[in-house]
Amino acid sequence: MNRPRTATPDRDADARAATAAAGSLIVAISSRALFDLGDSHELFEREGVDAFARYQIAREDELLAPGIAFPLVQKLLHLNRADPDVPRVEVILLSRNSADTGLRIFNSIEHYGLDIARAAFTRGAPTSPYVHAFGADLFLSANPDSVAQALRAGIAAATILPSKAPQRQSDQLRIAFDGDAVLFGDESERVSESAGIDAFHRHETERALEPLSGGPFRGFLDALHRLQQAFPSEDSPIRTALVTARSAPAHKRVILTLRDWGVRIDEALFLGGRAKGPFLEAFGADIFFDDSVANVESARRHVATGHVPRRERSEP
Repeated sequence: MNRPRTATPDRDADARAATAAAGSLIVAISSRALFDLGDSHELFEREGVDAFARYQIAREDELLAPGIAFPLVQKLLHLNRADPDVPRVEVILLSRNSADTGLRIFNSIEHYGLDIARAAFTRGAPTSPYVHAFGADLFLSANPDSVAQALRAGIAAATILPSKAPQRQSDQLRIAFDGDAVLFGDESERVSESAGIDAFHRHETERALEPLSGGPFRGFLDALHRLQQAFPSEDSPIRTALVTARSAPAHKRVILTLRDWGVRIDEALFLGGRAKGPFLEAFGADIFFDDSVANVESARRHVATGHVPRRERSEP
């Protein structure tokens, strides 16, 4: 779903307006997902904001090492090279640093040549309110509470987990999604959890022609699809994959749902419950999104992984 976006007038206003008109992809990312801030975050948790500030200011000329989501951000921003006058992707930095202590982060951004101009520094306060204000299609954070708040606000969000970089390198941006409770709603998954796999297959076979509801990442998939359409399909810099535990006969409803939505998925892997990690490594995913703790534990041994926590539902 497209949300109205309000631009702040600045020297890039014309370019940003053109970007919005072209249907840009906006990704908000926390500083801990972008850079390795493990040591300083432990200090923050142990001794508080003031000790953290002293630590960062004393080291503001020391470069931060790339974090888990750094390669993903590089590839996202690289997509703008096709037409620098009208960037198709914008990355927003959100940080619980203060602006003063955030200077080290911006120094590192400049060193690595990342085209990130917009940021919010909150000095320990939650950053999630600004995810919606910036009009983000996706929010990536190392803080599960921030992710949960963004999801409640209707924004695709995931907790970036410590993960292994993929062994298979590609110039393409490769993004993989789980199906139920991520791209799709969790109604079918709840049938499986409450009544078992046989009941799940009956449920999906009986409703094969009925499109699945959209899950928390449907809007992001729509935005990614629009971005893909800006490039030739035979030489696209973006490739997507659906990696699901479903298998036949539950595959049909998925295929027809994506057709009904009018979105493109380049690869679909119906694994029938097999561990997803090796398949994600074979695909070369830059990031994979899943709601299942077991699946993300398998995936993060192979590729960068984002956990999409499921919202609690009240009983009818």
